[in-house]
Amino acid sequence: MTINNSRPAAGSTPTDLKPEEIQGVIDRILAKDDAAAAKQSVTPAGGFRGQAQALSAQEAEHSDFDGDQQDLQDRRALRRVAGLSTELEDVTEVEYRQLRLERVVLAGLWSEGTAADAENSLRELAALAETAGSEVLDGMIQRRLKPDPGTFLGSGKAQELKDVVMATGADTVIVDSELSPSQRRGLEDIVKVKVIDRTALILDIFAQHAKSREGKAQVELAQLEYLLPRLRGWGESMSRQAGGQVGSAGAGMGSRGPGETKIELDRRKIRTRMAKLRREIAGMKPARETKRANRQRNQIPSVAIAGYTNAGKSSLLNRLTDAGVLVENALFATLDPTIRRAETPDGLGYTLADTVGFVRSLPTQLVEAFRSTLEEVADADLILHVVDASHPDPEGQIAAVRSVLADVDARRIPEIIVLNKADAADPFVIERLRQREPRTVVVSARTGEGIEELLQAISEGIPRPGVELDLMVPYERGDVVSRLHSQDAEILSLEHEESGTRMRVKVRDSLAPELEPFLNHA
Repeated sequence: MTINNSRPAAGSTPTDLKPEEIQGVIDRILAKDDAAAAKQSVTPAGGFRGQAQALSAQEAEHSDFDGDQQDLQDRRALRRVAGLSTELEDVTEVEYRQLRLERVVLAGLWSEGTAADAENSLRELAALAETAGSEVLDGMIQRRLKPDPGTFLGSGKAQELKDVVMATGADTVIVDSELSPSQRRGLEDIVKVKVIDRTALILDIFAQHAKSREGKAQVELAQLEYLLPRLRGWGESMSRQAGGQVGSAGAGMGSRGPGETKIELDRRKIRTRMAKLRREIAGMKPARETKRANRQRNQIPSVAIAGYTNAGKSSLLNRLTDAGVLVENALFATLDPTIRRAETPDGLGYTLADTVGFVRSLPTQLVEAFRSTLEEVADADLILHVVDASHPDPEGQIAAVRSVLADVDARRIPEIIVLNKADAADPFVIERLRQREPRTVVVSARTGEGIEELLQAISEGIPRPGVELDLMVPYERGDVVSRLHSQDAEILSLEHEESGTRMRVKVRDSLAPELEPFLNHA
């Protein structure tokens, strides 16, 4: 950001400016507005235009099942506005100064796979950048077997990136990979603007969207783990090294000693803060484990909704349970898990948990920090793996999600592939996915298509009561009949006889001992 601190001479006013100077100020202001109105689309080598395909192109973002979405209104009230600048080229522009979007250029390497895979990855990076609150101006992809150890990109492509940055007026470069500290510094020295990598971008989005105390602590821990090896000093002002009178520090007499650099102090503070955050997260874990233990003790089946970010997990939860959780056409819109009670069409109860979305190359720091949250998936009886069937690479999304599920030891759990957004997907893509995956259900959380079929698949997939009993319950024990009509039992038949109510039921193992006095031995 560049701020012009010049001031008019004492006693002068903007009207003292020459007509051509006034016109120049007006032209600069109008040029900024025009640039915002004609927002440039991302155009990497190989070329693609339009909205990032990781975001939905559907106009209707919500259904009637999503509720009033007050959380979404609060979030959007704080959004930055395109075309408004913080930069002052002249003091007379001060009244026009507003918070503005960062203007970014994307860069990526194509080292394996096809050109379409490389473009899809850069499209996803564009969607991440837009979700973080930036304006994507341009992008480029370099075909290279492995990254340059000094600048990530080759020297020629790095210089080309600098030219693109200067031509577009960008203030940030986002690289579609994780950069080492030396690669980041080397690239910044060439392009002369801020450079961040994919991991830093995802961490920034998580920091914006975390709402709960546990979520904020998890995100901060992941950010500090990422920052610790990337600390950098800024010359002698950052040093506290003490030395002799002729030492390099030049501190003179009375300053001899081992000393300590400012960067080491920062590292110590970060490690101390990380240790405190780990203790806080560990202290929050028992409450979650107690709730999970209660569900397991009562043998309530649990179903976890997992999937790629922006695949429609929260919309599906709202459709199935009227949970009213936040729904937004953005990546990682919801981070905190939401658990709701639901029941099958025949009345059997289970819990439905919405979890954090996944993405390609999800930072390992996030997987570790959110491990307590991801335990909801690992301890589930059934996983609804939601896939955006309208995405250009749904198979890549499925592979990325399964990679994270393997990291948290959840691949052993039965899985149903839920092909969402069927109203916007290509029927040939849906059929291709159904041929590849053994258990699939095609739905649209927005229109309600396929929801009945999904509910039936959940009913068949969750553990059901396995102990079959033939009971004769006296009429004065209506409490027992009421208990058997709850969500923990399945009634096969019911007859009213002279001596009481005869019932054939299936119950869970924990309930069977309580019903032994009512067993029908006739």
